[in-house]
Amino acid sequence: MQTPDAETRLIEIAPLGERLAPLRLCDAGALATIRRSLERHGQLSALTLFVEMGQLEILDGFKRVRAARALGLSTLVARVDDVGIVDAKVRLCELHGHRGLTELEEAWLVRSLYREDNLLQSEIARRMSRHKSWVCRRLMLVESLDVAVQADVRLGLVAPRAAVALSRLPRGNQAAASSVIGRHGLTVRQTELLVDEVLACDDHAARAALLVRRNDSPATGAKPGPRPTRVVRNEADWMSADIARLREVAARLEARLLATPLATFTPAAAELVRDALVRLSPVLRAVDTVIGAVTGRADAA
Repeated sequence: MQTPDAETRLIEIAPLGERLAPLRLCDAGALATIRRSLERHGQLSALTLFVEMGQLEILDGFKRVRAARALGLSTLVARVDDVGIVDAKVRLCELHGHRGLTELEEAWLVRSLYREDNLLQSEIARRMSRHKSWVCRRLMLVESLDVAVQADVRLGLVAPRAAVALSRLPRGNQAAASSVIGRHGLTVRQTELLVDEVLACDDHAARAALLVRRNDSPATGAKPGPRPTRVVRNEADWMSADIARLREVAARLEARLLATPLATFTPAAAELVRDALVRLSPVLRAVDTVIGAVTGRADAA
């Protein structure tokens, strides 16, 4: 495990904030790889943190922190940069210059600087050493992309480059096209061809009909022949299906909450969602308690 030096120190990871997490993707495969690395080799590189309103926030190392928490680790080596929130966001690009952010992550970053921090596009371009047209293109990308598609990207259902292709479609067609991608496992190139096909339709009704046909067509790899006999499910089958649905819905809700902070809604809408989340919280705690009891989990209430 990496040992602290003059510039780093051991930090308790439980209270670390993740304010910048919505600006990053957290691929499940990459997270699993980092977890295996932590298990075998320990921490190889320090986290980068910054302080915002008295709270230590993660600037770089989200996957390392999540993997460490999953492994039950309590501390990691970290350095704390003396930067504010705006400079911290700019540092995201600097820290990932050698491997790069995806176009969508860049777009989320630009939108955050523009909408939340009220920077002019010219100022964002200057701070990020980019041309103003680059900033404009990234902003147009994220603001033309349906929030449901962005949530699908966060869930790993749609590749970031495929989402960029979907941004060419009218917003009303993007969610349906995203469903086609997920159902049929389309590649980026296949997604681009689908987008071209949809755009070639004369009107909205024709585009919608095409996407319905494509979505309802047999899934990739489906074998021809008669449909299988309907299987009668037992209680274990139903329980497994409920668990799978609950995980999917929970992951989608988490992605939406990260992608769209309540502060971006109107006060009435934000209050409505906040109240619903408050009512949901004890339900989730109750389910967690029952899960702990029936599985014999050590931390069961």
